[in-house]
Amino acid sequence: MRVGLYPGTFDPITLGHIDIITRAASMVDKLVIGVAINRDKGPMFTLEERVAMVEAECAVLAETTGIEIVVHAFENLLIHCAKDVGASLIVRGLRAVADFEYEYQMVGMNRQLDNSIETVFLMAEAQHQAIASKLVKEIARLDGDVSKFVTPRINEALLARFAK
Repeated sequence: MRVGLYPGTFDPITLGHIDIITRAASMVDKLVIGVAINRDKGPMFTLEERVAMVEAECAVLAETTGIEIVVHAFENLLIHCAKDVGASLIVRGLRAVADFEYEYQMVGMNRQLDNSIETVFLMAEAQHQAIASKLVKEIARLDGDVSKFVTPRINEALLARFAK
């Protein structure tokens, strides 16, 4: 069984993330969405909220594709998380050239830690390349319309968060 791991903070999950998840699911028998506890980023949504959002968005996708998609929260090294979930493949999404430089360094370090785990890069589709969770939150915070960047469920969660 080929297991892939797609890690991220998903604060919140966007249409760009869903695009990568959809395409990554076609490459593996099981896809694990690793929701990082990254305290340095100071996420807006709690870990429990982010996990619930990712689970809800991926449930429909798993049903339509027949691919097993599970959500796994983690706070350890990415390579250790991959081992924990039995992944032989790490999936990383790229939006722009700027993403590649950081990702390239991470792959080099991960290969030094465990060269049996491969990393693949998927470019976001053109209509999703500008979408970043950080920008989505900023637009929503300033009362902008983010419905082009997230699903209706996530849009509602953002509206509710900033209505407080």
